[in-house]
Amino acid sequence: MAQPFSTCDFCDAHKNDASGDFRVIPGGLYRSYGALDSFAGPISTVRCLDDNSLVKAAVESPGQGRVLVVDGGASMRRALLGGNLAAAAARNGWAGLLIHGCVRDLAELRQAQTGILALGHVPMPTDRQGQGSADLPLQLHGCWIRPGEWLYADADGVVISARALR
Repeated sequence: MAQPFSTCDFCDAHKNDASGDFRVIPGGLYRSYGALDSFAGPISTVRCLDDNSLVKAAVESPGQGRVLVVDGGASMRRALLGGNLAAAAARNGWAGLLIHGCVRDLAELRQAQTGILALGHVPMPTDRQGQGSADLPLQLHGCWIRPGEWLYADADGVVISARALR
């Protein structure tokens, strides 16, 4: 079981950090869809628009406690994660996913033993055409998110750190 943490405590400890090594994603943007309301781990990234081919490839590979951050361009047209892929993420050891886009299959997502944050949900699936990029720095809401950094998410918010905070 993961060691408990509080994003509020992290923010208290790093509120004067001007180095850029500690960042907070603006609050109120993401909704929790998975069975786990808090999760943390080193970051892997995917950028894709209405095509979840690389999301599927990632969650079907060993997660090793990582967090997959998906920049879906904030598209509300197609779901980048559904029940089958959420189950694969949980089965393969992904600590969680942050989807800058939509998800679907809400009842199934709630059963997946992983953390899932997304902007919203829509029932329309993607058409897989093998498009997108993986393992690159992303910028979401003015916040840089880089592979290998750490993401911590709980009911209070999401923080990014250049290194593990525990």
